[in-house]
Parts: sequence; structure tokens; C-alpha cells
Amino acid sequence: MAENGSPARRLWQVYEPLHAVAYFAPETAEAMRGAGLKGFWMGYFGSRLAPMGAVDAAAAGAVCFPFAPRRVQRALPDAWRLAPPETVLNAYLGAVERVLERALPPGAQVARLAGLLERAVEGCSFEGRPLAAAWAAVERPASAVLRLWLAATILREHRGDGHTMALAHAGLTGLEASVTHVATGAVPREPLQSARGWTEEEWEEAERGLAARGLLDAEGRPTAAGEAVRRTVEEDTDRLAAGPVTALGEAGLEEAVALATPLARHLLDTGAVPAANPIGLPRP
Repeated sequence: MAENGSPARRLWQVYEPLHAVAYFAPETAEAMRGAGLKGFWMGYFGSRLAPMGAVDAAAAGAVCFPFAPRRVQRALPDAWRLAPPETVLNAYLGAVERVLERALPPGAQVARLAGLLERAVEGCSFEGRPLAAAWAAVERPASAVLRLWLAATILREHRGDGHTMALAHAGLTGLEASVTHVATGAVPREPLQSARGWTEEEWEEAERGLAARGLLDAEGRPTAAGEAVRRTVEEDTDRLAAGPVTALGEAGLEEAVALATPLARHLLDTGAVPAANPIGLPRP
């Protein structure tokens, strides 16, 4: 999406890299192995869902519904037999702190930006947002850099839970959400399909189903109707993420964006967050 999008989208574009850097860092993968978890995806689902407690694959799949169910089932609930959620969470937070201390540029106004994002979190509502609510219940850290990451994480999971609502309301399955996202050109197919765990056969079957519904053409491009569906999804996602922007106010939003933009750009420019990422995150 363009940089001059809605206020909620502008804010997302600059806080998302602060959260997402943890997914791509060797420190977090090593910490999950050290906690006893096996493989990247067990570490991913275990660390992301640990604040919710020992959820099973069915509950986790509902929260992370763009992922193929088998990808979730291979990770959970086995992860909790290897390490309880509290152990996973503590190990992960320690690793995240080390990641940001290494990856952020010197001179960043971390404490000030953390305070602004924490003010934005005060505007979050958590009805129907289980993952955001769980992260919001995590005890506020003493470290400024970890406070920054936690606030960014609550905001992105708040937005993500709202995005799930918008996709479900639009009548898209998790797979169809991924296929239509790729069709818009916002994210390349290979990293998204690979990350979400869908096979070629499943992807192509979904494309055929979307074409039969008039949402994709024969070349896999969005039709006018398909573009309208995705536009509505994104507009609804922004609308459902408006509370944090309201809490910040216009001046707070502009200051937060100004402080976070060079940090987000640094993380993308240095490759700490890959430019071709499955999130579809643009350089702010």
C-alpha cells in the first residue's frame, strides 16, 4: 500500500518491522531451541502463542488461520510437552531484547517511541481479539527496548486479529486470503506460499475456486469484483485498527511515525527484515 494511506496503515508500516525483526533473527531461533522446541515452526508458533497458554492446534489454527492446518498441527500441542508456555515466553523475550539491541541503529529514541506506542496500545479494544489480548496481559518489561517491542507486538496482533475478522467477513478462507493477497501484487507468491505451508495443488485449486466466484481471471489476476473484495478487507482492517490512532492524537501519531520511520527503514535496508517478506511489508 502507498505511504499516504490511512493513519492506521501509516502507523502499521513503521511499527511492524520493530515486531517482525524477531521472526528472522538467529537469536530467537536459538532461544527456542535452547528452550527445548524443535524446528523453526514449532519455535514460531510456540513463541507467538505462548501468552495464550497451552493452546491446542485447533485453537491456534483459528487464530493463525492463513496457515495450512497441518503446519500448526506439527507444532502444537507437542511444543508444550517440550517446554511450558511460560518458559517459552521468557526465553523469547530475552532473545528479542538481544535482537533489538543489536539490530537497531545507534541514537534511536527508544524510550520516547516506546512511550508513544504504549499510549497507542491504550486505544486498543480486545473484544474478539484473543492473541492481542494475551500479549496485552504480558507484564510490562523494565527494558526500554523490550517495552518498544512489546507495544509494537500488541499493536500488530490487535491489527492482525482485526484483519482476520475482515477476511472472514469477506468470505475468504485462510488459503484464499493468501491467494488474493498475492494476486494484488502486494507480496510475491513463493515466500508467502512457502511460509503459510500450502501445496501447489491446494493453491491452484483455490485459484480455480476464486475464478469460479468471479474474483480472479483466467490468468490469476484480480477481477473488478476481486479488487473490490480486497479493497474492502484492507479498509475494514484499517477501520478496526483506528483505536490506537485515536489514542495517539494527530500530534502523537506524527511524532511516532517520525521516530519509528528511520528505525523501520534501517531494519529493512540492513536485511534484518527481508525486503521480500511474507508479510507484504513495504519500506516506509
